[in-house]
Amino acid sequence: MAENKEVLLSVKNLQQYFKMGRRELKAVDNVSFDIYKGEVFGLVGESGCGKTTTGRSIIRLYDITGGSVYYKGERICAGTRSYKDAIKAARKDYAEKKITKEELEKIVTENRAEIKKAQADHQKWSRSAGKNQLTNEIQMIFQDPIASLDPRMTVRDIIAEGLIIRGIKDKDYIDKQVYKILETVGLVQEHASRYPHEFSGGQRQRIGIARAVIMNPELIIADEPISALDVSIQAQVINLLNDLSEKMGLTIMFIAHDLAVVKYFSNRIAVMYYGKIVELGTSDELFAHPFHPYTRSLLSAIPLPDPITEKNRKRIVYNPMLDHDYSKEQPVLQEVYPGHFVLCNTEELEKYRAELAETKAE
Repeated sequence: MAENKEVLLSVKNLQQYFKMGRRELKAVDNVSFDIYKGEVFGLVGESGCGKTTTGRSIIRLYDITGGSVYYKGERICAGTRSYKDAIKAARKDYAEKKITKEELEKIVTENRAEIKKAQADHQKWSRSAGKNQLTNEIQMIFQDPIASLDPRMTVRDIIAEGLIIRGIKDKDYIDKQVYKILETVGLVQEHASRYPHEFSGGQRQRIGIARAVIMNPELIIADEPISALDVSIQAQVINLLNDLSEKMGLTIMFIAHDLAVVKYFSNRIAVMYYGKIVELGTSDELFAHPFHPYTRSLLSAIPLPDPITEKNRKRIVYNPMLDHDYSKEQPVLQEVYPGHFVLCNTEELEKYRAELAETKAE
């Protein structure tokens, strides 16, 4: 974990809902976490759990439904859903005579004020100055290195695009920076005049990384940057990101579904399931003491390079209907151990703490 403990990015009750006809898909549902300056924060979970949507929402590729995202203490994303829901609930309570008219008016006034603040913050970061600051300081590496690169642009133009948008017009300076960053990511100057289709998958991902780091960002959101690559190339890209993180002091949000890779690369890990964070802790703590049944299920699926162990390995199947009883109390993210959070109710929290005490006693 980052030693200075300075919070660079803070996500509070993030909601990202999508309309599907008459239905509403809760892709991300009340997700909260902090990312410290200089750390690598891993976000893992199965396909479709909301990892990529979380990353895209943070970088404002989507207008968030509810919650807030703070970058360096400033709210860069603001949703209004929770405030509107609070007004709706208050009107229902008033109709059922659970609250007085004065209480209703107070709730409506307070939440309408919050809606105006959220809209103002949204507009601030939608203007050119706000967009440019975010582009300069937060960059994204996309999952598919083929789809994320314009086939009609040369490598030089792809990497230099961010500098040009920033307003830099000196061609010699731009070329110098492009050549420098190409060598940094393991490519050569001659590659600058080529097109994306002339490269392998691993080389294309290096171009994507170069496009992100040439802006000298504070935060990089790496959205499954190795999932489309061969295993041998995956290790090269991970080592490259590791080196860049150390050399440039980058903070990285690393999105993946491979827990073994995330453990190697990340300081802290958040496990996501069906749009919610179910467990969050340091890499060592999460692997040493996994509490949530879904985390245990993911860990049991990690293949091991030992044929005997692999032959006797038992998979843990996660079934929410059997593993939890939330009929009396709904779960919330609670701290089982300092820095280790689990989505659970009071009964489960006591059970997890008892398990931890028993393990440490041994």
